[in-house]
Amino acid sequence: MPTKTLVSYLTDILNARVYDVARETPLDHARLLSQRVGNSVFLKREDLQPVFCYKIRGAYNKMTSLSPEQRAAGVVVASAGNHAIGVALSANKLRCQATIVMPKTTPAVKIEAVERWGADVRLVGDSYDGAYEYALALSERENKLMVHPFDDPAIIAGQGTVGLEILKQADAPINAIFMPVGGGGLISGVSAYVKQVQPGVRIIGVEPEESDAMYRSLKANKRVRLKEVGIFADGVAVKQVGKENFRICRETVDEVVRVSTDEICAAVKDTFEDTRTLVEPSGALGVAGIKRWVEESEKAGNPITNQRLVAVSSGANVNFDRLRHISERAEIGERREAILAVTIPEKPGSFRHFCSLLGDREVSEFNYRYASDNQAHIFVGVQIKQASEIAELIDKLDSEGFTTLDLTDNEIAKIHARHMVGGRASGLDNERIYSFEFPERIGALKKFLDQLGNRFNISLFHYRNHGSDFGRVLCGIQVPKADRAAFKQFLLDLGYRHNEETDNPVYKLFLE
Repeated sequence: MPTKTLVSYLTDILNARVYDVARETPLDHARLLSQRVGNSVFLKREDLQPVFCYKIRGAYNKMTSLSPEQRAAGVVVASAGNHAIGVALSANKLRCQATIVMPKTTPAVKIEAVERWGADVRLVGDSYDGAYEYALALSERENKLMVHPFDDPAIIAGQGTVGLEILKQADAPINAIFMPVGGGGLISGVSAYVKQVQPGVRIIGVEPEESDAMYRSLKANKRVRLKEVGIFADGVAVKQVGKENFRICRETVDEVVRVSTDEICAAVKDTFEDTRTLVEPSGALGVAGIKRWVEESEKAGNPITNQRLVAVSSGANVNFDRLRHISERAEIGERREAILAVTIPEKPGSFRHFCSLLGDREVSEFNYRYASDNQAHIFVGVQIKQASEIAELIDKLDSEGFTTLDLTDNEIAKIHARHMVGGRASGLDNERIYSFEFPERIGALKKFLDQLGNRFNISLFHYRNHGSDFGRVLCGIQVPKADRAAFKQFLLDLGYRHNEETDNPVYKLFLE
């Protein structure tokens, strides 16, 4: 099959059949965000689609291209959620049976949305790739067409209509468009159109730091397959970008920005403040990317101001349970909260003096723990207006004899310790501390305990659920020196992502 040219994609996008089911979404000015970043920011509101996501565009365009025989046989889809919803709606409208294979970690809101359109849902694997392998085998076994979520010219053309609308709706030239990147369907479609119509517009992809397949692929000039992906932003949790998507992006994408989970949470809040809409984590990537891009330009001494920037607000299918985690981390992501560990003398008046040094700053969290006759440790969350305040406050406390450690970027502090401070163990020999990521499914804890068996004693265990993300576990295990090789094999056999935290200062100060 000959390689499609960008010109042919331009034609396909202009003729894409999307508006039977999709709507032309508005390009809204984000007034508050614009003031914050010193540029004019606009949101392409794909969260306002009938299925609350842009994926309906490519899905319907693909489904309408099928022959009567293909529709009669039915289709198979692998999807982390939004593509599945788009195909389910399209299949319902076109009277085609659809089998949707979704990861077990898919948010319930997306599973329920697919089922409402009458599709057959099967939950397989912990990420998109596990679901994809099962779906591929199923399509071959039952001789049904596999509708790929991104690596398909018809899908790409359908998603490209987002770029068509942005350029049509803008009342003045756009400088850059930021959009989430998973497999590359959206960014390849938008860039294929925009770069031919207005080549001066910068195309900037945004990926989570834990799911940066496109960033690594463009840097290596070849498709890179990630060993693991973070699934907090489940809509872009893809280990390898599509072949056709990468071919287009290598020619049309200017750069890819990577952002942290905290920055994504902050972007969800930013979008809510401007629109009163709660977007899903992947839907907030465009906003997070703009904020990181502007911040990095300032650090480099080349500040970007007074430009017109568009963020594609790609979807709003967020699990309600996940909002707890998002709200908890948003303040940190915006650098509006600092988390500090402070050691104070254990003597009358020192606690009062410490509080006076905080001034009029609002305290979001306060945990005090007696450590010895000479000192005590304080775990405190303090509201700040800008990141530079953290260093200033630490210097002030240190100068007054209060040894202070910045824990704002310490994952163990943010996920576990702030909920555990207040208990310390003594007399424990050979205790090792590990953080684990447990798949959020029935049997994950049982597997852990069964594999651990009676060989090692658990001395600490703390679990946090984050609404369909991996469950975060902090675990203390007593491992005698003679059994370290066996413990290492246990970790290998378990197969859960883990990291040793025995030397983490949070453990040393508050939990040891």
